[in-house]
Amino acid sequence: MPQMGQHMHDLTRFTLKSMTECGAELRKLGAGARSMEEVSNRIVRYLYESFVDAETHQPAFALVRFFKTHSYSELEAELQQVVAETIATMSAQPPDQNLKCLTLLATAGDQPHWESRQTSQGHQAIPLASEQIVAQSPMISQLIKQFGLEISSVLSPEPDLLVDLEQKTFNVFHVPMAIASPYVPAQQEFVIPHGIQSVLGFGGMLPSGNIIVVILFSKVSISRDTADMFKTLALNTKMAVLPFDRGVIFNP
Repeated sequence: MPQMGQHMHDLTRFTLKSMTECGAELRKLGAGARSMEEVSNRIVRYLYESFVDAETHQPAFALVRFFKTHSYSELEAELQQVVAETIATMSAQPPDQNLKCLTLLATAGDQPHWESRQTSQGHQAIPLASEQIVAQSPMISQLIKQFGLEISSVLSPEPDLLVDLEQKTFNVFHVPMAIASPYVPAQQEFVIPHGIQSVLGFGGMLPSGNIIVVILFSKVSISRDTADMFKTLALNTKMAVLPFDRGVIFNP
């Protein structure tokens, strides 16, 4: 249940005041944490509990996920295994140590198996093996594009460009109608049975050249105006995880 003093937000009436309250609460979530995973768990839990459907009083989001790009060499052994198995289906070569992997750090949602990154099927660590392979994943490639980034800058960020990329105002990834959208896979298994109306993603690039992305699968329709307000929340989220960017990522 929501924490004492936590504001509840209605996505259909998400005002500037709501956004300011939400941003201030997100920014504080890094306090006293020991790893980026711990902060990201607090972030997804906060978002899942704070946004409600005004009609049903149920959580507005079916699923909230926090991803971060991460080099293969720095992944935990179990995640390296997941990536190696995926890569084996694509090529005979073992994974490159610098291979960027879109890594699930935290998850919260309506189903019990959506409450832990370890029980996630197929999304624990997604190798971004090449521009061609990323281009074949409509959701990831569209998300990068809507963030205003090039796939190449996500796969291998140029140190000289990093400051510019990091300072860029990151856009939001917004799919107003999730049903039948080419950018939202698993229609029959996920979108339709769980009543997903809209998808929203926000995040940005960290000084390390890795990107963070929060993806919200909403049971309430999200307008473009509301989606745009989440640009500010991307910055607050970044501030919460920033102290761990070159520090401890996974829970000890």
